[in-house]
Amino acid sequence: MRKPVLLTWVFVSAACIAQQPAKLLPDAPLSAISAELLVQATPPPAGSNPDAPAAPTPFRTGSASQLTLAEAEKMALEHNPNISVAHLLRLAQAQVVREVRSGNMPDAVANLTAVGAHDNSRITAGALNNPIVYNRAAGGLALRQLITDFGRTRNLIKNAQSTAQAQLDTERATVEDITLAVDQAFYQALTAQSVLKVAQQTLATRQATVDQIGALTRQKLRSTLDLSLADVQVSQAQLLVLDAQNSAQEALASLNAILGSEADQVYELVDETPDNPQAAPANAEDLVQLAFRQRPDLAALNDRSLGAKQFASAEHDLVRPTVSALGTAGGTPVRADQIQSSWYGGAGANISIPVFNGFEYTARAHEADLRAQAANEQVRNLRDTIARDVRSAVLNAQITFQRIGVSRQLLDQANTALELAQARYKVGLSGIVDLTEAQLAQTEAQISYTNARFNYQTALAAVRYQTGQ
Repeated sequence: MRKPVLLTWVFVSAACIAQQPAKLLPDAPLSAISAELLVQATPPPAGSNPDAPAAPTPFRTGSASQLTLAEAEKMALEHNPNISVAHLLRLAQAQVVREVRSGNMPDAVANLTAVGAHDNSRITAGALNNPIVYNRAAGGLALRQLITDFGRTRNLIKNAQSTAQAQLDTERATVEDITLAVDQAFYQALTAQSVLKVAQQTLATRQATVDQIGALTRQKLRSTLDLSLADVQVSQAQLLVLDAQNSAQEALASLNAILGSEADQVYELVDETPDNPQAAPANAEDLVQLAFRQRPDLAALNDRSLGAKQFASAEHDLVRPTVSALGTAGGTPVRADQIQSSWYGGAGANISIPVFNGFEYTARAHEADLRAQAANEQVRNLRDTIARDVRSAVLNAQITFQRIGVSRQLLDQANTALELAQARYKVGLSGIVDLTEAQLAQTEAQISYTNARFNYQTALAAVRYQTGQ
């Protein structure tokens, strides 16, 4: 009595297989990639397994706003505090140039003095001189102008200007650091959200499989072992969804931090990656030379090295004389009888010649020379590091580009294998193990293809960063 029922089920299943597409296109959007259902018709509610675990809570996307990569980069450059820190430090360093340049400008000081002195007293302690102190109230102006210090102030100004330029390059480097961090966080979050979609589709597919096998088990067309193994696959899919949800939330938290946001904002990231991306750069050596010309951190270190040399020259100039012009003028409307004139004035010049200070100037000059040499070696070290990093980034981009093709081929093969496994299981030529292995292989292939696509975009971002583009 069971044979006609079995033949009828096989006939209906074969007809359903004929109506299904041959395979899913690997270059279709990830939201369209899903496993084929075992049977096209939806089973009745009674066919579901009552012992199946509850599905995970869906990832919250109701209030999500769309966000593109360009918008994320713009938000980060506007709100990330590291950008503000670098900008403020650059402005502060620009004020140092003004501070040092003031040494070449006149120094004028206004003085207001009032003294009440003891009669016939003198200052007799604390100095070699023995001046008389008179009662007086006076006001005046003292002026000092540097004539020449034989290049020390000029070298200090150049050092401050080089340091300011280095800080400007550091600000540019910070912008590129934040841009790379945004790209990496964006593609990581986009990968996590895409994997979450794959996991949710896998869970739906495997739950549909359980429902169908449950119906067939009650009709004595499949064993309870098949239903148990299918339940195991559903539980594994639920764990996959939970892991994917956790990864997606962590990735969004990292992205929000880079964007400079304290809020737990949920974004629906817009996937703008091309289906057929451009191949990775083939020649790394040209990019190495490009990086030497364009990397802002290397430019900043070159500026600091130049500034160290200029500061060393200024330290050597300490042993040279300093020539200054001095002038003062004022009035004494209230004065003791001994001060006969109601005003005073004078002008002159002063030459300060260093003679001996315990070899301080010599030690400072040697210290500055050594620091300048160390700065030059730091430049060489960074150039070596840049050359290595550029070659590594290009090699990584080339490998990840090849992985796209391989993972796409793997996805094609997994889709075909799943279709065959479904057909063989329906007609009774294979067991549930073959079907679950095919479903698992397709899920892994989908995740592998997703990772390959976005890893390649991250690798290209790293190449742009390493070359200073």
